[in-house]
Amino acid sequence: MKHYKPKNRLSAQAYIDGVLKGDRMVLSRAITVIESNLESDKALAKEIIQNILPASGNSMRIGVTGVPGVGKSTFIEAFGKYLISQGHKAAILSIDPSSQRSKGSILGDKTRMEELSGMEAAYIRPSASGETLGGVANKTAESMLLCEAAGYDIILIETVGVGQSETAVHGMTDFFLLLMLAGAGDELQGIKKGIMEMADMVVINKADGDNVKQSDRARLQYQNALHLFPPSESGWTPTVTKASALHNTGIATIWENILSYKELVVGNGYFVENRNQQRIQWMYDTINEELKQLFYGSETIAKQLPRLEAQIMASQISPVKAAEDMIAKFKEVLSFETN
Repeated sequence: MKHYKPKNRLSAQAYIDGVLKGDRMVLSRAITVIESNLESDKALAKEIIQNILPASGNSMRIGVTGVPGVGKSTFIEAFGKYLISQGHKAAILSIDPSSQRSKGSILGDKTRMEELSGMEAAYIRPSASGETLGGVANKTAESMLLCEAAGYDIILIETVGVGQSETAVHGMTDFFLLLMLAGAGDELQGIKKGIMEMADMVVINKADGDNVKQSDRARLQYQNALHLFPPSESGWTPTVTKASALHNTGIATIWENILSYKELVVGNGYFVENRNQQRIQWMYDTINEELKQLFYGSETIAKQLPRLEAQIMASQISPVKAAEDMIAKFKEVLSFETN
């Protein structure tokens, strides 16, 4: 199956030309190639990415995350519509390594973002879920480059929950936006410290109706908490603001803060430095991912693993010794294939 070549694939040049012209249908088909695990598609994907690379990078990349029930899809729709009203083109991607079957929550979110998904200047796409976080992150990053080459100057990357995927998204975006709720218990205990440290802005969403006073209290709590963290390398002091995506309030303030952040980091050089470091890390992540696939894709290794698993369960060999034996066996395989 790995060597099967789908009949409906276009030539690399057709994908490149279509993406650069902003053709949404071709863009979607190009992302499908990027997400594919077929060997023929991997070569095609590399050619597409390499050739659209000069046209990419001209966007503001914004990561959006938040606790369950915070209203991410409602917020993203309101925020996306606002950005479009300001003359921007917005692409919304999701990353969710935890879901193999649903391919991420945005598949459901897209049906809830009816107004935004119907706009010509918006593009909504779930990112492929793979077996590892590295694979998902790499494919999301490549999809982001394609969207930029297609003319989208704002990229919103949504994560499903608060966990490991946030680190991946933080490593591919310029600005990290954390959505929180007020009145849901002890807010400061409801999120990991590491996520708070990554946030460039905390937005208390659903700040409307009876929740306004609680939102004010939560805003002060988070503002005080953020002051306890070490200063950011960007020189930016994280802000906390309120918003109601349902009533479209506070959305403009969020964008104004993002623009202030961009002005600061472009001026002090952090914007370019951060992008460069992200690209270098992307290379190392890709190396690690390729090595992992090479290891587990070996027939010799695949035959040996069940035997070692049985020995580990029978306490006949330690996990560390088993791993060392497998690495040694893999080196033999590589040496044999090289010679």
